[in-house]
Amino acid sequence: MAFWSVREELSQADRLRRSYYELLRDELDQFMLQYALIDSYSLFVVDKTPYPFVEKRELKPRARIPTVEYECQNAFLAIFVEDTIPPANKKYIRFFDDNKTTKINLLRSEGLSLADKFDRSQKYLDSAHFYNFLKVLIPVDYALLIQRDHTSRLKNRYSLSHFHVRIDWPISNAAEDLARNLRYISKDLYEKGEKYAEDIQRKFFEYYGIPVTVGGRRTAAIVASQYMKQFPFITTVYVGSCESRSLIRISERGVSKSILMKFSTRKLEEIAETNNLSLKMFKKNYVVVPRRKDSVCIFQTTYAPTSHARPADEGKLREIRPDLNWITVDAQHILPKPGVWEYPPIPLNVIYS
Repeated sequence: MAFWSVREELSQADRLRRSYYELLRDELDQFMLQYALIDSYSLFVVDKTPYPFVEKRELKPRARIPTVEYECQNAFLAIFVEDTIPPANKKYIRFFDDNKTTKINLLRSEGLSLADKFDRSQKYLDSAHFYNFLKVLIPVDYALLIQRDHTSRLKNRYSLSHFHVRIDWPISNAAEDLARNLRYISKDLYEKGEKYAEDIQRKFFEYYGIPVTVGGRRTAAIVASQYMKQFPFITTVYVGSCESRSLIRISERGVSKSILMKFSTRKLEEIAETNNLSLKMFKKNYVVVPRRKDSVCIFQTTYAPTSHARPADEGKLREIRPDLNWITVDAQHILPKPGVWEYPPIPLNVIYS
């Protein structure tokens, strides 16, 4: 069962809001790909440091990711919700008056290079300056919260409402919530013993496609994603980390990871020919970093839950089996460059080739 209402269950007013949200999210996706991947690559170039390309084995479910933190990699966490988080939930998603994106709060915050002429409208996604504003705020510690502004006269106006947002819901609560929904427990995380509770918490990380050993932003991202399932609207969480060198996106569609991947000229020719494109057109629309011996493209892996990570038939209680995979690779694509309008993602099996 979906925790949010699918389009056919929405009123006409809410369908319009859903359409607008998805349109804004498409634009936000483009910004995040640019910032997380291409801008990070540029920082490595400026630093004269070889870019640490992600190995394809790191994209497999349950893969171990090297625990090296790369300073040049852009790290961030942003939460984009379709509606507005109710004030009663501030205990776990920490958004208060003192971390609203007001002029006073932003100028008080150290490390922000905001112009003295502060434009109050730049926090709105329909502002011409929104992405400049986002670029200033996104390196800030903790999370950014983008949500519908219910005080606006415009009915479906979205704003970057809060910065320095902390996610304070315990991991154990998030794992318990998931396990209860999937019917591995009836009420309490520890109802079947400590070892069973540990297995559930490991599976919680696997469900969202990240190793159990990670901390920081990625853990906050999956906890926030699970917490948001109590609301009847959709949420998209974007996270980039210094270790994963990827853009992780968690939404009602599941989890995806986007990385930079290098391809030889021969491989590019083969991909272009298979997709009825000239090499020139392929490079123009898909290559984000042309190089002498190879070229760099954005590669995205989308994951899907296996039957063990979907609600049980007829809601029956079941036993967890740690050896069984909870996610599988669902799709693999080369993405067009951010901003390319006419060309779609190209399917390409890389991980198991």
